Amino acid sequence: MIKITFPDQNVREYPKGVTGYEIAKSLSNNLAKEILSVSVNAEIQDVTRPITSDASVKFYKWDDAEGKHAFWHSSAHLLAEALENLYPGVKFGIGPAIENGFYYDVDLGQDRNLTDKDFKQIEDKMLELARQKSDILRQDISKADALNLFNQKGDEYKVELISELEDGTITVYKQGNFTDLCRGPHLPNSEYIKAVKIMNIAGAYWRGDEKRKQLTRVYGVSFPKQKMLTDYLELLEQAKLRDHRRLGKELELFTFSARVGQGLPLWLPKGAQLRERLENFLKKVQKKYDYEPVMTPHIGQKELYVTSGHYAKYGKDSFQPIHTPAEDEEFLLKPMNCPHHCEIYKFKPRSYKDLPLRYAEFGTVYRYEQSGELHGLTRVRGFTQDDAHIFCRPDQLKEEFLKVIDIVLYIFSTLDFKDFTTQISLRDPINREKYIGSDENWEKAENAIIEATKEKGLNTVVEYGEAAFYGPKLDFMVKDALGRKWQLGTIQVDYNLPERFELEYIGADDKKHRPVMIHRAPFGSMERFVAVLIEHTAGKFPLWLTPDQAVILPISEKYNDFAQQVLETLRKADVRTLIDTRNEKIGKKIRDNELKRIPYLLIVGEKEAENGMISVRKQGDGDKGSMPIADFVALINKEIEEQTKEIN
Repeated sequence: MIKITFPDQNVREYPKGVTGYEIAKSLSNNLAKEILSVSVNAEIQDVTRPITSDASVKFYKWDDAEGKHAFWHSSAHLLAEALENLYPGVKFGIGPAIENGFYYDVDLGQDRNLTDKDFKQIEDKMLELARQKSDILRQDISKADALNLFNQKGDEYKVELISELEDGTITVYKQGNFTDLCRGPHLPNSEYIKAVKIMNIAGAYWRGDEKRKQLTRVYGVSFPKQKMLTDYLELLEQAKLRDHRRLGKELELFTFSARVGQGLPLWLPKGAQLRERLENFLKKVQKKYDYEPVMTPHIGQKELYVTSGHYAKYGKDSFQPIHTPAEDEEFLLKPMNCPHHCEIYKFKPRSYKDLPLRYAEFGTVYRYEQSGELHGLTRVRGFTQDDAHIFCRPDQLKEEFLKVIDIVLYIFSTLDFKDFTTQISLRDPINREKYIGSDENWEKAENAIIEATKEKGLNTVVEYGEAAFYGPKLDFMVKDALGRKWQLGTIQVDYNLPERFELEYIGADDKKHRPVMIHRAPFGSMERFVAVLIEHTAGKFPLWLTPDQAVILPISEKYNDFAQQVLETLRKADVRTLIDTRNEKIGKKIRDNELKRIPYLLIVGEKEAENGMISVRKQGDGDKGSMPIADFVALINKEIEEQTKEIN
């Protein structure tokens, strides 16, 4: 018998070799039907895989990311099986699950190409195979046998992958007549997959190397119910309407230029003003919490990032070093702000009485993202972090961490991000090579985060292997208006950079001590946050933030002079106002300006000009009646005060 520990710490005994599915069935038949994967001692596995020793287990369903991963991973294999049926001789690269579905990179051979006209046939074949209810079976295989198997199939891509693996670590999965090299995990069988959709195709160089052959990447998505697919496709249509790239252009917020370079956004006046208001908003909050502003250059000597560890971790994703006329002098565009802030801390000796020190900077950093991964403002090569670093004593760590949580929660509340979870990102318990620092410091840092989240009563999930290389972190995963999940704010605890930079303070005992460092960015990056905010609000920003708060619409040219007077009055009152003097009917003016997401439409005609009034119409709320200009200013100010009442 072996002991199985559940997430609630209850322990039950089961026969050695019991599977996750059998354990679930012993608890509930419905649970057994719903689980898609299981973690055994933090390793995600097939639910049909035997468990041979004492273990902690956790079950994952469709609503869990781990459950979807297994579902979509199996769907990628189903896609490959369908393609092998339809296109004999097809060769396969890799086929992973991704955030929303799956893909498979395939080599169809010469003179064979896929188009969207082929999608329906592929979908039908996938569903036909799924209905055969084929068991998906895992099998350990020797390296020699694996090479022999895929050499016989003539699949040189799999042979290349196998040649790089260690003997004794290789597994294949079989379903029906299809066999694939894979680590898993997978569904028990194909019948779970009830609805599929091929989304699109693209070119993809083998292993991302443009010198290698270009394969066809087939993207798909699948669901356990047809209605889920229908709802998902409807959601995609809504997402298209909210796409920040489209709205950013329509609302004249930002643009890109091929001459400037891919992934380097240009902020237009309205976008720059919106971004500036967000920055000023956070600066006011930070002032309440005693943050001090600092500024650092966009570059630093290579040695700075070697010391911090960023060169080893980000070197491949950074722009190439900048060589100066001086011999052996190299600079890098900074990938992070924290090394610079460490050097600011070292500016002079510090006492325990000086701590905590809180340095804040809207600092622009640079990463050389692959061109295929760039996406609007959400994935760029140059971005500005709302960065701050807190240097504190170990006894101050928890209090400081809690204060940062308060800042993030306030920002989310003000900007109407109500649905979010917090992800505690810890070290990979097995692969420790990608992290720096001692086990003791890591344990202290991880425990501080866990205790703080418990004290705040946050809805948390734990993700192993997602920590930064220098320390664990708390990531805020926000759901937008369409239910999509985004990682925005982050807080990270770091014992390691203070060691690498030899940061010190003199304690009450007159001895030297090492401070603890907290990295925090409530927005994450200005670019990504603005992109998410655009899509969350569909471009209808809160009144205090929106680039244009009101537009004046004269009924005819006769009232343009009065409209100009209203404009000047409102601008003097700090109401951001435009005037539409086009020679168009008032109905068209209203429709056009509503499409620009301007909150208030101010209509002026004969009656308004005679009485010094304006007729007010609010976006989405209809006519508000006529009122004096002063009353409208008061209305605007009251609404802004309600939206930002905690800032001042």
